[in-house]
This record gives sequence, structure tokens and C-alpha cells, in this order.
Amino acid sequence: MSEFIPPIKDRSTDELLTIVGNPDGWNKKAVLLAKKELEIRNIPTKKIETARYLSKKRKTLEAKAIANEGYDICDFILRPVPTLFELLFAWELKKDGRLKKAKQQKFFRIILLLIVVGRLAYLYIKNQILI
Repeated sequence: MSEFIPPIKDRSTDELLTIVGNPDGWNKKAVLLAKKELEIRNIPTKKIETARYLSKKRKTLEAKAIANEGYDICDFILRPVPTLFELLFAWELKKDGRLKKAKQQKFFRIILLLIVVGRLAYLYIKNQILI
């Protein structure tokens, strides 16, 4: 009985190249078995290297897309509560690679702080005049 479902030997060459190309997302034993199976099938090493390159390139593009993703006006219209909650209480946007959102969050927090301080100052002055 094989420990992987479907067994590594029964997988297509493209699936094996995906496993070998992205070893971080797979069990180490699965990666080794996939490499052996590709050798048995006489797949050229150039094709394996290409699979690794494409996987690395895909990860880089995904990371760039995440980094450039920002808040849009539609976020505030269609999902106001989750968007405001994220803006106010999410602390690891930069750590998660969401650089544009982190920058927008910082700007939003400064504006919100100025609004709150302005409102408090207005109320304080208004109460001082009434006394």
C-alpha cells in the first residue's frame, strides 16, 4: 500500500514536475520519490530545472501581486466592517508582505487620529465657552 494518494508512480509527468518544482509545498519523501520516478521515465534534467524555475517565478509574481494589493473604495462600500476592522486592528500587514496595504493603513490611522483629536478639541472648546 502506498503512503501517498494517488501513489507517486501513478501520477502524470506534469504532476511529478510540479512536486519537484515546488518542494517546499510537499513532503520530503514525496519529492524524493517524484525525482526517482522522473529519472525512471527518462525525463531530461533540463525539464526539471525549468519546472523549478517556473515555480520560483510564480512565487515571485504572487508575492509582488500581494505586495501591490491595496485598499479600494469598493472595499469600504461593499465590505465596510471587515475593511475598517482590518485597518484598525491588523498589525502584521507589512510582515505578511502586504506593503501597499500597510502604507495605506498607516495613513488611515494618522487621519483617524487627527479626526478624533480635532473632535475632542472642538468639544473641549465648546464646553469651555458654555461655562
